Amino acid sequence: MTFLKKNLVSSTKDLKTLIERKHRQLNISDQCKLLGLPRSSYYHEELPEEDYNLFLMHKIDELYTEHPTLGSRMMCSTLMMKGYQVNRKRIQRLMGIMGLEAIYCKPRTSVSNPAHKVYPYLLRNLPINKVNQVWSIDITYIRLIGGFMYLVAVLEWYSRYVLSWEISNSLTTDFCINALEKALQIGKPEIFNSDQGAQFTDVTFTSILNYNNIKISMDGRGRALDNVFIERLWRTLKYEDIYLKDYSNAQELRSGVEKYFNYYSYERPHSSLDNKTPYGVFISAQ
Repeated sequence: MTFLKKNLVSSTKDLKTLIERKHRQLNISDQCKLLGLPRSSYYHEELPEEDYNLFLMHKIDELYTEHPTLGSRMMCSTLMMKGYQVNRKRIQRLMGIMGLEAIYCKPRTSVSNPAHKVYPYLLRNLPINKVNQVWSIDITYIRLIGGFMYLVAVLEWYSRYVLSWEISNSLTTDFCINALEKALQIGKPEIFNSDQGAQFTDVTFTSILNYNNIKISMDGRGRALDNVFIERLWRTLKYEDIYLKDYSNAQELRSGVEKYFNYYSYERPHSSLDNKTPYGVFISAQ
């Protein structure tokens, strides 16, 4: 690669012809680094519009994970500063597809349904001091090479133990119900918290909680900190696994997420838990 860079090519166009999309050992990012070619330059000219939009969605996801208060205006400005050709209208449209709220500082992967009952938020100023006091659920956008999926997880607040999770290629209620039912096979919380999304206000979903005599709590609209522990989980998952692995398909993603959550819950010490694992705290505190 170094010899080719110094002796055979002299323009961005020439450099880009050397990059192989399905290189056995190097991904596009690594090939760009070896050739001294900005990755943004490669994608800008080479990708058709549909693929370029997907590439931008992945970049938006990275920026939003790091800075969750970015709206479409600041997101657009930030991407332009990094060398990507974008406009605010495109960014607004892509953030809408991803389920990111441009006005509020919280992902809106689950959009509210005005016909569904919304429950009050029960956790404000509530000390979390025991296992199964509070569980929460949330959905996040997960990028793939050439596409994306949605991931839902149920988290136990006191221990940070991931009780259950599911992935889906659409924002249906079914995969959220599956995650809830799996979690309820492990135990039962006093309070179950979610956002006001249609998946979680759906009568089928809430009826399961009501049947089990679980108090239902829902975030205030647009309040990212109301579900702070699971927001931290998404950030950790993406930085420690998703962004490093770049999974190609749903099967790879499912296998990777399973491995990571096993590591996160059973092996990874947490400083907030006195360097204990979530599962260790969950079991010992019951």
